[in-house]
Amino acid sequence: METKISRAPFAAVIIKLLQGPVYVDDKNIWRELSAWQSAIQEYFRKIGMELIISEQDGFARVLQPEADENDDNPLPRLMKKQSLNYEATLLAVILREGLEENDVKSDGRKFYLTQKEIKERIELFYKEHNNKSKLWKDLSKPITSLLNIGILKLNREDVANKDNNQYEIKRIIKAFISNDKLEEIKNKLSNYVNPVQ
Repeated sequence: METKISRAPFAAVIIKLLQGPVYVDDKNIWRELSAWQSAIQEYFRKIGMELIISEQDGFARVLQPEADENDDNPLPRLMKKQSLNYEATLLAVILREGLEENDVKSDGRKFYLTQKEIKERIELFYKEHNNKSKLWKDLSKPITSLLNIGILKLNREDVANKDNNQYEIKRIIKAFISNDKLEEIKNKLSNYVNPVQ
């Protein structure tokens, strides 16, 4: 007869973290994460991963550190690195700066922008946009890229007019782009000219 193995009381938190970032808004999971923080950190350390909790920004996520060059038996990658193209990187930088401005003005409340507002912010970086409708169509691609990696979250959808779709800019963007990284990317972007044709 097979013995039943009792599952860890924090199993739901582990699974949620493996699916992606966990936010303070998810009150039940966040409460469990807080209660079992040491055990959860230990669990992830045992499988070569690291739990990062940002109390200030209200999110937690799991990272897989780079393999050591001298490691004879490196672990397989669980999480694939995702590189963003120029437009998606530019948009991420613009949204990161917008979040900073929002934090100063609104005392850290959630930051929302419509698709039209996002496009208006990014189009300022394109000198030549004779065909505005094509530019705006092309700029929905970086919005989709940032949705896929969890920087943007669709908050309200307008099926009739996508420009009225409202997105929340998630605070996880600060983990992707620190203040130092923000300055570094801004410097690189200022030297890189790639207008959408």
